[in-house]
Amino acid sequence: MRLEQLQAFLAVAETGSFQKAARLCRVTQSTISRQIQGLEAAVGLRLFHRTARAKLTLGGNRLLPHASRICREWETAVREISELVQGKQSELCVAAIHSVCAHYLPPILQKFSQIYPDVQLRVTSLGSDRALKVLRDGLVDIAIVMHNPLLDTTSDMAIEVLYEEAIEVLMASDHPLSQYDFVPTQELTRYNHVVFKDGYGMQRLVQDVFAKQGKTLNAVLELNTLDAFRGVVRQGNLITILPHSALLEARNDPTLTIRPISPDSEIVPALQRQVVLVTTRDRLEISPIQTFYQLVCTGLNAAAIGI
Repeated sequence: MRLEQLQAFLAVAETGSFQKAARLCRVTQSTISRQIQGLEAAVGLRLFHRTARAKLTLGGNRLLPHASRICREWETAVREISELVQGKQSELCVAAIHSVCAHYLPPILQKFSQIYPDVQLRVTSLGSDRALKVLRDGLVDIAIVMHNPLLDTTSDMAIEVLYEEAIEVLMASDHPLSQYDFVPTQELTRYNHVVFKDGYGMQRLVQDVFAKQGKTLNAVLELNTLDAFRGVVRQGNLITILPHSALLEARNDPTLTIRPISPDSEIVPALQRQVVLVTTRDRLEISPIQTFYQLVCTGLNAAAIGI
């Protein structure tokens, strides 16, 4: 059973004539006859009484609502796919790490909304691991994350490096580590840390820094918002290791101090993070997603120049 057979069946049922059905379908009458014969062979019953006016048989009446529903569903599917190709999607979903959402995305979101005012943007702030999962699950169209071992690099993924940035230490202004211009990595093991919750790439990166020294990270508190990190560290006892872009607001806070980590360590290369833009190649065939992808590549590369 083929779609064109069902379409021919509906045309004959509507017009009551093989000849009129042929004109309606823009094919020859013999084509309509072959399609109806093939459909009758498939279902095992005659579908029309071949009289002066083609009338549905009992089998034809039973088939009619099903054929109508199948053809309507097909027309709806074709229309929705056509609208998708034309960029007429109703929403675009983005998952991004906190620092990107807070500082770099707002002007990009505004530009996109001017280009596609009818596309609703849905932006969710997530850790890198979670953002990649919802992208793989098809719940978002684009993810902006920290490059990490969980990133799928198969051929169906489109990955663009946006920027690299230093990892630094945030502490209270009167914390003992504030005496250093560059904090030695061995000093970091002497103090309790606030870290991102499990599922965040930064937690894994920080743990790797300590593992390379054969040390254990003294993580006493897990958080997942930058405001919470600043509030807790401000109390004076705890420190945290965060990327440069996550510390932009802290730089203007006199109660907090930011220090780079000493460059004399062999593990300095690990104290950088790389932020990447990720989507699937099939999504880049859709105009709004492609536009947003390009806006992020341009906008975040420009914003990151000052990092």
